[in-house]
Amino acid sequence: MHAELEKIAQIKVVPVVAIDNADDAAPLAKALVAGGLPCAEVTFRTDAALESMKRMAELGTIQVGAGTVSKVEQVKAAVDAGATFMVSPGFNPKVVDYCVTNGIPIAPGITNPTDIEMALDFDLEVLKFFPAEAFGGVNTLKALSGPYGNIKFIPTGGIGANNLLDYLSFPKVIACGGSWMVKGDLIKANNFAEIERLTKEAVELANSL
Repeated sequence: MHAELEKIAQIKVVPVVAIDNADDAAPLAKALVAGGLPCAEVTFRTDAALESMKRMAELGTIQVGAGTVSKVEQVKAAVDAGATFMVSPGFNPKVVDYCVTNGIPIAPGITNPTDIEMALDFDLEVLKFFPAEAFGGVNTLKALSGPYGNIKFIPTGGIGANNLLDYLSFPKVIACGGSWMVKGDLIKANNFAEIERLTKEAVELANSL
């Protein structure tokens, strides 16, 4: 497993962030670090994504990844901004090929055996299961894991404090992605104290297994 993905496996939770104002990036990163999650997947869902990645990466205290990656150009831009891992909602062979060829860790999104077999062609070991809850949750993951015992997963989508442990208790899950501790309204309100509190709660929950 790539070193960047090993780090994610150690912290067990990946905050999935959409930032509208890059000025919020650094204080958000500091709140996550203070709460015990030195990692953020900054999604390409807003115009402020790249600048936010850059400002977080410049702090030097947080592992910055790019999420919602669907184009090779986004991978290049994210790496230039300081992102060290990529996450995609689906499986784009061009994006995966570029990342693998250039040694950039990527966890592409999968939902079925065909997706997994495409990933196996690229020798990937860690895949995103998305949207997790909508596609059957832990039961689907367990079924998919039967024929593909070497694959590890980062489920994302519909995961929160109420079902985090259901996923983390399955050995094939190395971490879960979620946004419940970094909700958009909290970021817009600059309520970083609440983000830190929710982050600490998530860490304590994840470590309670």
